[in-house]
Amino acid sequence: MELLTHYATTLVTFDNLLMLATTLGIILLIAVPVLLGMAYTTWFERKILGWMHLRHGPMHTGPFGLLQPIADAVKLMFKEPFIPGASNKVMFLIAPMLAFIPVLVVWAVIPFGENPFTGSLMVLANINLGVMFILAVTSIEVYGILLAGWASNSKYPFLGAVRSGAQMVSYEVSMGLIVLAVILLAGSMNLADIVNAQKTVWFFIPAFPAFIMFLVSILAECNRHPFDLPEAEAELVAGYNTEYSAMSFALFFLGEYVAMITMSAFTAILFLGGWLPPFDVAPLNWIPGTIWLLLKIIAILFFMVWARGTLPRYRYDQLMRLGWKIFLPLSFAWLIITAIAVKLLGNLAA
Repeated sequence: MELLTHYATTLVTFDNLLMLATTLGIILLIAVPVLLGMAYTTWFERKILGWMHLRHGPMHTGPFGLLQPIADAVKLMFKEPFIPGASNKVMFLIAPMLAFIPVLVVWAVIPFGENPFTGSLMVLANINLGVMFILAVTSIEVYGILLAGWASNSKYPFLGAVRSGAQMVSYEVSMGLIVLAVILLAGSMNLADIVNAQKTVWFFIPAFPAFIMFLVSILAECNRHPFDLPEAEAELVAGYNTEYSAMSFALFFLGEYVAMITMSAFTAILFLGGWLPPFDVAPLNWIPGTIWLLLKIIAILFFMVWARGTLPRYRYDQLMRLGWKIFLPLSFAWLIITAIAVKLLGNLAA
């Protein structure tokens, strides 16, 4: 007992409490903007789709409809939650959390740029295996969707969940091979090293075919149009989240849009130079790197919305054929070509 008391008093010191408070503050500085960005990504999507369809989109809740995301959040908070009587209630409630928490945790390793005053890297955890951490943590999201479909005890959510599981696993394979090719080009799995390796040329130029495949794969990974088969309303009512309402539904909604922002940031870091300007010349290099990263994320989000506004939905057999018979062999071939090129010429970080 005395030993436990000694360790407790040793751990609870002013320095430890200060470090804990600092860490919590940094986490909030990352999480709050990401959640606000998620909310206004819904506004951004509705406005862009409105302009593409020759209509206005949100207009009446606040100036230019800017308060519409807040109104939607308030509405969902005050809705009555509904849990099906025949469902597995514990798993039913856990599933939305599993779909939302992993894509938020990923932001712990995403670097936002270099501090313009100190030159230090702005990131919560600068780990050497940052790429593997992102791939591992984001893969957990599929469990939330599978659990949601199974726990609902309803055929339409279950079919949507099975579709999602097969779809996400299928495209994760080709995504992983493309990421391996990028790692070969940079010579590192550290996200900051990958960005710094692109000071001479952004990786989307020498790896343009891989960049296109990766963009299409993140649409499938995020269950976005034209690959939104898990929640296809024409045949599945609303897919895996059919039985969800109120804040449980909101967590799936949050998870999808945070995943969009997360994968956009990941793509920007892997292929578009992260926080680097297009050219290292004035006045472009006067703009903070965080702004450049944000602009690249917005550009990729615009691509996702553009795809939703213009492309028809794939059939499920077409989706799987694209993933296994086209993207998988092409990404594997690209990995071999990249490995040969790096062996002969050296990586771009050298």
